Amino acid sequence: MTALQHVKLGIYYVVHLPEPDDFDFWRERARALVQCDVPPDRVAWVEPGGSGDLFAHGECRAPVPPVDTSPVRANRRFVSLAKNAILHSDAERFALLYRLLWRLQNNPRIMEDKADPDVRRIEELDKNVRRDSHKMHAFVRFRLVESPSVSEGPELGEHYVAWFEPEHHILRANAGFFMRRFSNMRWSILTPQGSLHWDTETMSEGPPAQRSDAPGGDPMEDLWRSYYASIFNPARLKVGAMLKEMPKKYWKNMPEAALIPELVAGAQKRESTMVEKGTLEFEERPETLEAIDKAIHACRKCPIGLLDSHAVMGEGPQDAAFMIVGEQPGDQEDQQGRPFVGPAGQLLDVHLEKVGIDRRVAYVTNTVKHFKYVQRGKRRLHQNPGAKEIDTCRWWIESERAIVQPKLVLAMGASAARGILGKTVSISKVRSTPIPLEDGSELWVTAHPSYLLRLDGRAREEQERLFDADLAAVKVRLEELTQ
Repeated sequence: MTALQHVKLGIYYVVHLPEPDDFDFWRERARALVQCDVPPDRVAWVEPGGSGDLFAHGECRAPVPPVDTSPVRANRRFVSLAKNAILHSDAERFALLYRLLWRLQNNPRIMEDKADPDVRRIEELDKNVRRDSHKMHAFVRFRLVESPSVSEGPELGEHYVAWFEPEHHILRANAGFFMRRFSNMRWSILTPQGSLHWDTETMSEGPPAQRSDAPGGDPMEDLWRSYYASIFNPARLKVGAMLKEMPKKYWKNMPEAALIPELVAGAQKRESTMVEKGTLEFEERPETLEAIDKAIHACRKCPIGLLDSHAVMGEGPQDAAFMIVGEQPGDQEDQQGRPFVGPAGQLLDVHLEKVGIDRRVAYVTNTVKHFKYVQRGKRRLHQNPGAKEIDTCRWWIESERAIVQPKLVLAMGASAARGILGKTVSISKVRSTPIPLEDGSELWVTAHPSYLLRLDGRAREEQERLFDADLAAVKVRLEELTQ
Protein backbone atom coordinates (compact mmCIF):
# COMPACT_ATOMS: atom_id res chain seq x y z
CA MET A 1 0.00 0.00 0.00
CA THR A 2 1.42 3.41 -0.99
CA ALA A 3 1.60 6.44 1.27
CA LEU A 4 -1.15 8.22 -0.64
CA GLN A 5 -3.40 5.18 -0.22
CA HIS A 6 -2.65 5.31 3.50
CA VAL A 7 -3.82 8.91 3.61
CA LYS A 8 -6.99 8.19 1.68
CA LEU A 9 -7.81 5.45 4.17
CA GLY A 10 -7.44 7.93 7.03
CA ILE A 11 -4.35 6.29 8.52
CA TYR A 12 -2.51 8.23 11.23
CA TYR A 13 1.23 8.75 11.21
CA VAL A 14 3.46 9.03 14.25
CA VAL A 15 6.82 10.80 14.04
CA HIS A 16 9.29 10.15 16.86
CA LEU A 17 11.77 13.00 17.18
CA PRO A 18 15.29 12.05 18.31
CA GLU A 19 15.75 15.31 20.25
CA PRO A 20 13.27 17.88 21.57
CA ASP A 21 15.12 20.70 19.77
CA ASP A 22 15.95 19.03 16.44
CA PHE A 23 14.60 21.49 13.89
CA ASP A 24 16.32 19.89 10.90
CA PHE A 25 14.75 16.48 11.63
CA TRP A 26 11.30 18.02 12.07
CA ARG A 27 11.65 20.02 8.86
CA GLU A 28 12.65 16.95 6.84
CA ARG A 29 9.69 14.90 8.10
CA ALA A 30 7.26 17.81 7.81
CA ARG A 31 8.20 18.42 4.17
CA ALA A 32 7.63 14.79 3.29
CA LEU A 33 4.23 14.75 4.99
CA VAL A 34 3.15 17.93 3.20
CA GLN A 35 4.29 16.57 -0.16
CA CYS A 36 2.25 13.44 0.49
CA ASP A 37 -0.78 15.59 1.34
CA VAL A 38 -1.04 14.29 4.90
CA PRO A 39 -3.30 16.72 6.84
CA PRO A 40 -2.25 17.94 10.30
CA ASP A 41 -4.95 15.94 12.10
CA ARG A 42 -3.40 12.70 10.75
CA VAL A 43 0.03 13.23 12.30
CA ALA A 44 1.24 12.66 15.87
CA TRP A 45 4.57 14.21 16.85
CA VAL A 46 6.34 12.53 19.76
CA GLU A 47 9.47 13.91 21.42
CA PRO A 48 11.89 11.71 23.43
CA GLY A 49 10.23 10.14 26.43
CA GLY A 50 6.73 10.77 25.08
CA SER A 51 4.09 8.27 24.03
CA GLY A 52 2.50 8.11 20.59
CA ASP A 53 -1.11 8.76 19.65
CA LEU A 54 -3.40 5.80 20.45
CA PHE A 55 -4.85 6.02 16.94
CA ALA A 56 -1.50 6.38 15.18
CA HIS A 57 -0.45 3.69 12.72
CA GLY A 58 2.06 1.86 14.89
CA GLU A 59 5.60 3.00 14.24
CA CYS A 60 4.80 4.22 10.73
CA ARG A 61 7.34 6.77 9.58
CA ALA A 62 6.62 9.77 7.42
CA PRO A 63 5.78 8.56 3.89
CA VAL A 64 8.13 8.98 0.95
CA PRO A 65 6.79 11.65 -1.42
CA PRO A 66 6.36 11.00 -5.15
CA VAL A 67 9.19 12.12 -7.44
CA ASP A 68 7.07 14.73 -9.25
CA THR A 69 5.84 16.46 -6.08
CA SER A 70 5.87 20.27 -5.99
CA PRO A 71 8.30 21.96 -3.57
CA VAL A 72 7.03 22.92 -0.11
CA ARG A 73 6.39 26.61 0.53
CA ALA A 74 7.88 28.14 3.67
CA ASN A 75 8.72 31.84 3.78
CA ARG A 76 11.64 33.33 5.70
CA ARG A 77 9.47 34.64 8.54
CA PHE A 78 7.99 31.21 9.22
CA VAL A 79 11.38 29.52 9.23
CA SER A 80 12.86 32.15 11.56
CA LEU A 81 10.02 31.81 14.07
CA ALA A 82 9.91 28.03 13.77
CA LYS A 83 13.60 27.61 14.63
CA ASN A 84 12.98 29.34 17.95
CA ALA A 85 9.49 28.01 18.64
CA ILE A 86 10.67 24.43 18.35
CA LEU A 87 12.88 25.04 21.39
CA HIS A 88 9.81 25.80 23.53
CA SER A 89 8.67 23.33 26.19
CA ASP A 90 5.09 23.26 24.88
CA ALA A 91 4.36 19.68 23.79
CA GLU A 92 2.03 20.95 21.05
CA ARG A 93 4.71 23.02 19.30
CA PHE A 94 5.48 20.42 16.59
CA ALA A 95 1.79 20.07 15.69
CA LEU A 96 1.43 23.87 15.64
CA LEU A 97 4.38 24.27 13.29
CA TYR A 98 3.15 21.54 10.96
CA ARG A 99 -0.34 23.03 10.91
CA LEU A 100 1.07 26.41 9.92
CA LEU A 101 3.33 24.83 7.28
CA TRP A 102 0.33 22.97 5.88
CA ARG A 103 -1.73 26.16 5.72
CA LEU A 104 1.13 28.08 4.06
CA GLN A 105 0.76 25.91 0.97
CA ASN A 106 -2.66 27.42 0.21
CA ASN A 107 -2.14 30.83 1.83
CA PRO A 108 1.49 32.01 1.40
CA ARG A 109 0.72 35.30 3.21
CA ILE A 110 -0.77 33.80 6.34
CA MET A 111 2.27 34.85 8.43
CA GLU A 112 1.25 38.47 7.83
CA ASP A 113 -2.10 37.92 9.57
CA LYS A 114 -1.47 39.12 13.15
CA ALA A 115 -4.99 38.08 14.18
CA ASP A 116 -4.56 34.45 13.18
CA PRO A 117 -4.42 32.30 16.36
CA ASP A 118 -1.70 30.00 14.99
CA VAL A 119 0.46 32.93 13.96
CA ARG A 120 -0.04 34.61 17.32
CA ARG A 121 0.86 31.41 19.12
CA ILE A 122 4.10 30.82 17.22
CA GLU A 123 5.08 34.45 17.86
CA GLU A 124 4.42 33.91 21.57
CA LEU A 125 6.57 30.76 21.63
CA ASP A 126 9.36 32.60 19.83
CA LYS A 127 9.20 35.48 22.31
CA ASN A 128 9.31 33.13 25.31
CA VAL A 129 12.32 31.27 23.97
CA ARG A 130 14.23 34.45 23.16
CA ARG A 131 13.53 35.75 26.65
CA ASP A 132 14.74 32.49 28.21
CA SER A 133 17.94 32.68 26.16
CA HIS A 134 18.46 36.28 27.28
CA LYS A 135 18.11 35.20 30.91
CA MET A 136 20.64 32.43 30.37
CA HIS A 137 23.15 34.88 28.88
CA ALA A 138 22.61 37.30 31.76
CA PHE A 139 22.32 35.05 34.79
CA VAL A 140 24.72 32.14 34.28
CA ARG A 141 27.41 32.46 36.96
CA PHE A 142 30.55 30.33 36.68
CA ARG A 143 32.30 29.14 39.84
CA LEU A 144 35.87 27.95 39.98
CA VAL A 145 36.58 24.30 40.80
CA GLU A 146 39.89 22.52 40.80
CA SER A 147 40.42 19.79 38.23
CA PRO A 148 41.47 16.41 39.68
CA SER A 149 44.14 16.16 36.99
CA VAL A 150 47.15 17.74 38.69
CA SER A 151 49.43 16.75 35.79
CA GLU A 152 47.71 19.34 33.63
CA GLY A 153 49.33 22.14 35.62
CA PRO A 154 47.68 24.88 37.69
CA GLU A 155 46.33 26.91 34.76
CA LEU A 156 44.92 23.95 32.84
CA GLY A 157 43.61 22.55 36.11
CA GLU A 158 41.20 25.48 36.50
CA HIS A 159 37.66 24.55 35.56
CA TYR A 160 34.54 26.71 35.88
CA VAL A 161 31.11 25.27 36.46
CA ALA A 162 27.70 26.97 36.28
CA TRP A 163 24.20 25.80 37.14
CA PHE A 164 21.16 27.05 35.25
CA GLU A 165 17.50 25.99 35.06
CA PRO A 166 16.10 26.93 31.65
CA GLU A 167 12.36 26.90 31.06
CA HIS A 168 12.76 25.68 27.48
CA HIS A 169 15.10 23.53 25.38
CA ILE A 170 17.64 26.29 24.80
CA LEU A 171 20.85 24.69 26.08
CA ARG A 172 22.36 23.49 22.79
CA ALA A 173 21.09 26.53 20.88
CA ASN A 174 23.11 28.81 23.18
CA ALA A 175 26.30 26.77 23.24
CA GLY A 176 27.92 29.00 20.64
CA PHE A 177 27.33 32.14 22.69
CA PHE A 178 29.24 30.82 25.70
CA MET A 179 31.91 29.21 23.53
CA ARG A 180 32.66 32.56 21.89
CA ARG A 181 32.43 34.59 25.08
CA PHE A 182 34.56 32.26 27.22
CA SER A 183 36.71 30.71 24.50
CA ASN A 184 39.90 30.56 26.60
CA MET A 185 38.28 29.15 29.72
CA ARG A 186 37.48 25.53 30.53
CA TRP A 187 33.87 25.44 31.64
CA SER A 188 30.75 23.35 32.10
CA ILE A 189 27.11 24.43 32.20
CA LEU A 190 24.88 22.01 34.10
CA THR A 191 21.08 21.97 33.72
CA PRO A 192 18.25 19.52 34.49
CA GLN A 193 17.94 18.95 30.72
CA GLY A 194 21.59 18.22 29.94
CA SER A 195 25.06 19.68 30.20
CA LEU A 196 27.67 21.36 28.03
CA HIS A 197 31.45 21.06 28.43
CA TRP A 198 34.09 23.21 26.74
CA ASP A 199 37.83 22.47 27.00
CA THR A 200 38.94 25.53 24.92
CA GLU A 201 38.95 23.42 21.75
CA THR A 202 36.03 20.99 21.73
CA MET A 203 32.41 21.27 22.80
CA SER A 204 30.79 18.13 24.19
CA GLU A 205 27.41 17.27 25.66
CA GLY A 206 26.65 15.43 28.86
CA PRO A 207 23.67 14.02 30.73
CA PRO A 208 21.21 16.01 32.88
CA ALA A 209 22.52 17.19 36.23
CA GLN A 210 21.27 18.15 39.67
CA ARG A 211 21.83 21.35 41.59
CA SER A 212 24.10 19.47 44.02
CA ASP A 213 26.47 18.64 41.13
CA ALA A 214 27.46 22.31 40.86
CA PRO A 215 29.82 24.02 43.34
CA GLY A 216 28.33 26.31 45.96
CA GLY A 217 30.81 29.17 45.74
CA ASP A 218 34.42 30.23 45.41
CA PRO A 219 36.73 32.96 46.78
CA MET A 220 36.13 35.18 43.73
CA GLU A 221 32.52 35.71 44.77
CA ASP A 222 33.49 37.95 47.70
CA LEU A 223 35.27 40.24 45.24
CA TRP A 224 32.29 40.17 42.90
CA ARG A 225 29.88 41.05 45.72
CA SER A 226 32.03 43.99 46.73
CA TYR A 227 32.12 45.22 43.14
CA TYR A 228 28.34 44.83 42.70
CA ALA A 229 27.63 46.73 45.92
CA SER A 230 29.94 49.55 44.84
CA ILE A 231 28.24 50.02 41.43
CA PHE A 232 24.68 49.70 42.75
CA ASN A 233 23.13 53.11 42.03
CA PRO A 234 20.18 53.84 44.34
CA ALA A 235 19.30 56.94 42.34
CA ARG A 236 18.46 54.79 39.32
CA LEU A 237 16.63 52.10 41.28
CA LYS A 238 13.25 50.94 39.95
CA VAL A 239 12.29 47.79 41.84
CA GLY A 240 9.47 46.80 39.50
CA ALA A 241 11.64 47.06 36.40
CA MET A 242 14.48 45.21 38.15
CA LEU A 243 12.24 42.28 39.10
CA LYS A 244 10.84 42.13 35.57
CA GLU A 245 14.32 41.83 34.07
CA MET A 246 15.80 39.74 36.90
CA PRO A 247 13.03 37.51 38.38
CA LYS A 248 13.65 36.18 41.87
CA LYS A 249 13.80 32.56 40.68
CA TYR A 250 17.27 33.29 39.24
CA TRP A 251 18.59 34.87 42.41
CA LYS A 252 19.59 31.63 44.11
CA ASN A 253 22.30 31.04 41.49
CA MET A 254 23.69 34.58 41.59
CA PRO A 255 26.15 35.50 44.37
CA GLU A 256 25.30 39.21 44.21
CA ALA A 257 21.56 38.56 44.64
CA ALA A 258 21.95 38.06 48.38
CA LEU A 259 22.89 41.75 48.65
CA ILE A 260 19.86 43.08 46.76
CA PRO A 261 17.26 43.21 49.59
CA GLU A 262 19.62 45.16 51.85
CA LEU A 263 20.71 47.47 49.02
CA VAL A 264 17.10 48.16 48.04
CA ALA A 265 16.11 48.79 51.66
CA GLY A 266 18.89 51.35 52.06
CA ALA A 267 18.49 52.92 48.63
CA GLN A 268 16.65 56.04 49.78
CA LYS A 269 19.21 56.80 52.48
CA ARG A 270 22.10 56.24 50.08
CA GLU A 271 20.44 58.47 47.48
CA SER A 272 20.14 61.30 49.99
CA THR A 273 23.79 60.84 50.90
CA MET A 274 24.77 61.04 47.23
CA VAL A 275 22.84 64.27 46.79
CA GLU A 276 24.35 65.76 49.93
CA LYS A 277 27.86 64.85 48.80
CA GLY A 278 27.14 66.53 45.47
CA THR A 279 26.36 69.84 47.20
CA LEU A 280 29.20 69.70 49.70
CA GLU A 281 31.79 69.65 46.93
CA PHE A 282 31.17 73.37 46.28
CA GLU A 283 32.25 76.38 48.31
CA GLU A 284 29.88 79.08 49.60
CA ARG A 285 26.73 79.70 47.60
CA PRO A 286 26.98 82.58 45.06
CA GLU A 287 25.04 85.70 46.03
CA THR A 288 24.33 87.08 42.55
CA LEU A 289 23.28 85.70 39.17
CA GLU A 290 26.49 87.16 37.71
CA ALA A 291 28.52 85.13 40.20
CA ILE A 292 26.63 81.98 39.23
CA ASP A 293 27.24 82.70 35.54
CA LYS A 294 30.96 83.03 36.16
CA ALA A 295 31.11 79.92 38.36
CA ILE A 296 29.26 77.53 36.03
CA HIS A 297 31.66 78.35 33.21
CA ALA A 298 34.51 77.18 35.42
CA CYS A 299 32.63 74.17 36.89
CA ARG A 300 34.18 70.76 36.22
CA LYS A 301 32.47 68.79 38.99
CA CYS A 302 30.88 66.25 36.63
CA PRO A 303 31.82 64.68 33.24
CA ILE A 304 29.51 67.02 31.29
CA GLY A 305 31.57 70.01 32.37
CA LEU A 306 34.63 68.38 30.79
CA LEU A 307 33.06 68.27 27.32
CA ASP A 308 33.85 70.83 24.63
CA SER A 309 30.78 72.91 25.37
CA HIS A 310 29.86 76.19 27.06
CA ALA A 311 27.81 76.69 30.20
CA VAL A 312 24.46 78.35 29.55
CA MET A 313 23.12 80.68 32.23
CA GLY A 314 19.44 81.33 32.85
CA GLU A 315 17.90 84.58 31.69
CA GLY A 316 14.99 86.76 32.69
CA PRO A 317 13.98 89.21 35.44
CA GLN A 318 15.99 88.77 38.63
CA ASP A 319 12.81 89.13 40.68
CA ALA A 320 10.56 87.03 38.43
CA ALA A 321 7.57 85.40 40.14
CA PHE A 322 7.64 82.62 37.54
CA MET A 323 10.63 80.34 36.85
CA ILE A 324 10.73 77.84 33.97
CA VAL A 325 13.27 75.01 34.33
CA GLY A 326 14.29 72.66 31.53
CA GLU A 327 16.68 69.71 31.38
CA GLN A 328 19.88 71.03 29.80
CA PRO A 329 21.05 73.26 26.93
CA GLY A 330 20.90 71.80 23.43
CA ASP A 331 23.20 72.31 20.48
CA GLN A 332 21.70 75.70 19.55
CA GLU A 333 21.66 76.89 23.16
CA ASP A 334 25.32 75.93 23.55
CA GLN A 335 26.27 77.89 20.43
CA GLN A 336 24.20 81.00 21.28
CA GLY A 337 24.74 80.94 25.05
CA ARG A 338 21.01 81.38 25.78
CA PRO A 339 18.42 78.91 27.14
CA PHE A 340 15.55 77.60 25.00
CA VAL A 341 16.44 79.13 21.63
CA GLY A 342 16.48 75.85 19.67
CA PRO A 343 13.53 73.82 18.30
CA ALA A 344 12.25 72.94 21.80
CA GLY A 345 12.41 76.57 22.87
CA GLN A 346 10.58 77.71 19.77
CA LEU A 347 7.81 75.18 20.42
CA LEU A 348 7.65 76.34 24.05
CA ASP A 349 7.15 79.93 22.87
CA VAL A 350 4.24 78.85 20.68
CA HIS A 351 2.44 77.15 23.56
CA LEU A 352 3.17 79.92 26.06
CA GLU A 353 1.66 82.46 23.68
CA LYS A 354 -1.28 80.14 23.04
CA VAL A 355 -2.31 80.15 26.72
CA GLY A 356 -1.43 83.80 27.27
CA ILE A 357 1.87 83.60 29.18
CA ASP A 358 4.51 86.20 28.32
CA ARG A 359 7.87 84.48 28.35
CA ARG A 360 9.59 87.80 29.00
CA VAL A 361 8.23 87.94 32.55
CA ALA A 362 9.63 84.49 33.40
CA TYR A 363 13.12 83.50 34.47
CA VAL A 364 14.11 80.62 32.13
CA THR A 365 16.92 78.24 32.95
CA ASN A 366 18.04 74.58 32.92
CA THR A 367 18.78 72.20 35.75
CA VAL A 368 22.03 71.05 34.03
CA LYS A 369 24.18 73.88 32.76
CA HIS A 370 26.28 72.19 30.05
CA PHE A 371 25.22 70.39 26.85
CA LYS A 372 25.74 66.63 27.16
CA TYR A 373 26.30 65.05 23.77
CA VAL A 374 28.11 62.37 21.81
CA GLN A 375 29.98 63.29 18.62
CA ARG A 376 28.82 61.57 15.41
CA GLY A 377 30.91 62.96 12.58
CA LYS A 378 30.13 66.68 12.45
CA ARG A 379 26.94 66.29 14.47
CA ARG A 380 26.57 66.44 18.25
CA LEU A 381 23.79 64.12 19.37
CA HIS A 382 21.92 64.92 22.59
CA GLN A 383 22.47 62.58 25.55
CA ASN A 384 20.33 62.51 28.69
CA PRO A 385 22.16 63.61 31.85
CA GLY A 386 22.59 60.98 34.54
CA ALA A 387 21.20 61.19 38.07
CA LYS A 388 24.62 62.00 39.55
CA GLU A 389 25.12 64.80 37.04
CA ILE A 390 21.69 66.27 37.79
CA ASP A 391 22.29 66.03 41.53
CA THR A 392 25.66 67.76 41.22
CA CYS A 393 24.08 70.59 39.24
CA ARG A 394 21.35 71.06 41.86
CA TRP A 395 23.78 73.45 43.55
CA TRP A 396 23.36 75.92 40.69
CA ILE A 397 19.59 75.68 40.23
CA GLU A 398 19.10 76.05 44.00
CA SER A 399 21.38 79.10 43.95
CA GLU A 400 19.31 80.64 41.15
CA ARG A 401 16.07 79.98 43.05
CA ALA A 402 17.52 81.51 46.22
CA ILE A 403 18.31 84.73 44.34
CA VAL A 404 15.25 85.01 42.07
CA GLN A 405 12.80 83.73 44.73
CA PRO A 406 10.00 82.76 42.32
CA LYS A 407 6.53 82.03 43.64
CA LEU A 408 5.92 79.28 41.08
CA VAL A 409 8.45 76.97 39.40
CA LEU A 410 7.54 74.99 36.28
CA ALA A 411 9.79 71.95 35.78
CA MET A 412 9.63 70.56 32.25
CA GLY A 413 10.65 66.93 32.15
CA ALA A 414 11.76 64.35 34.74
CA SER A 415 15.34 65.67 34.86
CA ALA A 416 14.16 69.18 35.68
CA ALA A 417 11.83 67.84 38.38
CA ARG A 418 14.70 65.87 39.92
CA GLY A 419 16.86 68.99 39.87
CA ILE A 420 14.27 70.73 42.06
CA LEU A 421 13.11 67.85 44.28
CA GLY A 422 16.29 65.79 44.55
CA LYS A 423 14.44 62.63 43.55
CA THR A 424 12.93 61.16 40.41
CA VAL A 425 9.15 61.42 39.97
CA SER A 426 6.69 60.20 37.34
CA ILE A 427 5.44 63.07 35.21
CA SER A 428 2.12 61.34 34.59
CA LYS A 429 1.50 61.06 38.33
CA VAL A 430 2.44 64.58 39.44
CA ARG A 431 1.55 66.79 36.49
CA SER A 432 -1.15 69.44 37.03
CA THR A 433 -0.71 69.09 40.81
CA PRO A 434 1.13 71.78 42.83
CA ILE A 435 4.00 70.49 44.97
CA PRO A 436 4.90 72.77 47.91
CA LEU A 437 8.61 73.53 48.28
CA GLU A 438 10.52 74.34 51.45
CA ASP A 439 10.97 78.01 50.56
CA GLY A 440 7.20 78.53 50.30
CA SER A 441 7.01 78.41 46.50
CA GLU A 442 5.14 75.83 44.42
CA LEU A 443 6.47 73.35 41.89
CA TRP A 444 4.45 72.31 38.87
CA VAL A 445 5.68 69.52 36.57
CA THR A 446 4.92 68.95 32.91
CA ALA A 447 6.54 67.31 29.87
CA HIS A 448 9.54 68.80 28.09
CA PRO A 449 8.84 70.38 24.67
CA SER A 450 11.53 68.16 23.11
CA TYR A 451 9.33 65.17 24.01
CA LEU A 452 6.52 66.64 21.95
CA LEU A 453 8.88 67.11 19.00
CA ARG A 454 9.60 63.37 18.95
CA LEU A 455 5.92 62.49 18.50
CA ASP A 456 3.63 62.70 15.52
CA GLY A 457 0.02 62.15 14.58
CA ARG A 458 -2.57 61.58 17.29
CA ALA A 459 0.08 60.93 19.94
CA ARG A 460 1.49 64.41 19.46
CA GLU A 461 -1.96 66.01 19.37
CA GLU A 462 -2.86 64.37 22.70
CA GLN A 463 0.41 65.33 24.40
CA GLU A 464 0.22 68.91 23.15
CA ARG A 465 -3.32 69.10 24.53
CA LEU A 466 -2.03 67.96 27.95
CA PHE A 467 0.89 70.41 27.71
CA ASP A 468 -1.48 73.31 26.98
CA ALA A 469 -3.70 72.26 29.88
CA ASP A 470 -0.69 72.27 32.23
CA LEU A 471 0.38 75.74 31.08
CA ALA A 472 -3.15 77.08 31.39
CA ALA A 473 -3.38 75.77 34.97
CA VAL A 474 -0.01 77.34 35.76
CA LYS A 475 -1.21 80.69 34.38
CA VAL A 476 -4.30 80.65 36.61
CA ARG A 477 -2.31 79.67 39.69
CA LEU A 478 0.39 82.26 38.98
CA GLU A 479 -2.25 84.99 38.82
CA GLU A 480 -3.59 83.84 42.19
CA LEU A 481 -0.12 83.88 43.79
CA THR A 482 0.78 87.34 42.47
CA GLN A 483 -2.42 89.18 43.36
